[in-house]
Amino acid sequence: MNEERGIVKFYSSSNGDEWLLSRTQSEGLRIKHVPNQASGGVVSEMSLETFLSGQNSGPEHETLRDLISMLNRPGVMLNDSPHATHGIAASNSEPFEENRGDLRADSLLLAVVRIKTFRNQQVLTNASGFFFKRSGRLFLATSRHVLCDEASRHLPDSLQIELHIDNCNLGQSVWFSIPLYSNEQALWRQAEDDEGTIDVAVVEINRNALPESAFICFFEPEHLVVPRDAVEIGSSILIVGFPLGFHDTLHHLAVARQGVLASAFGFRFQGKGVFVTDARMHRGTSGAPVVVRVETLSVANRELPWALLGVHSSSIDMSGRDLNADDSLGLNSAWYAEVLMTLTRS
Repeated sequence: MNEERGIVKFYSSSNGDEWLLSRTQSEGLRIKHVPNQASGGVVSEMSLETFLSGQNSGPEHETLRDLISMLNRPGVMLNDSPHATHGIAASNSEPFEENRGDLRADSLLLAVVRIKTFRNQQVLTNASGFFFKRSGRLFLATSRHVLCDEASRHLPDSLQIELHIDNCNLGQSVWFSIPLYSNEQALWRQAEDDEGTIDVAVVEINRNALPESAFICFFEPEHLVVPRDAVEIGSSILIVGFPLGFHDTLHHLAVARQGVLASAFGFRFQGKGVFVTDARMHRGTSGAPVVVRVETLSVANRELPWALLGVHSSSIDMSGRDLNADDSLGLNSAWYAEVLMTLTRS
């Protein structure tokens, strides 16, 4: 008898297809693909080795590789426990609760998420983002060039974000898929000003599709710095994200880079809606929030005691710099976070 046991759903696509990991006594670990009902497809099954062969690099393959990476850590075994769900993309019709519970981590780290972008199910890039809530609606905010960058021909059609699903065990997480287009129409929002495109974008998250046990923190309009708040040049700031994809892989948390405000806050640097920061940054932090502690500002939020200054965009360099004689500036541009009020209005 070839009894199947230990079935775990590790990925669900936006169209309803499901991938499951199971184990049989005779054949060991197996992958089962269950197409959505509308497609009328037939359930297929293959070995783990075939599924993870080199040419396969879709989001379902990346999710399972993340799962296996976690399970290979010392003291962790693949078993039949329903709690072995790291990397499982989940979706259901029940609304999520804003469950902060026993966070056991700075709430700022739970407002920042890791992003993977995809094109035709192929992984493209890693980036950073954060949650912003307004009038009961939840948005993912990031850099516009994360979602669309014509100059580099970076044109993803979907993305995934990593969510925590156990407020007592940060090691438990899922990947949640967000489409970027519907009928060739962009589902994300961008803005422009007199100087051109603003490098900030948001995409609204269907809160009813989030895993029921997902818990998050988020910025709100009250976290934005108002004109009467004095943020002096040289003030200490944090930029929280995933440089080169680096993060706490056990607890799935971002890391913070410390820097200083390097231009006059409240002024449009060189006519653009940006300010300048002095911090060591890397690829992967595009879309990260730029924050400052709120002790001296008017923001009053005990659950997320940080003021949101801006959205990190990119490093600044001089076109005429002598690469042999001159070091890079080490400066970065960040767009003022007030643009989120434009992007999230009804």
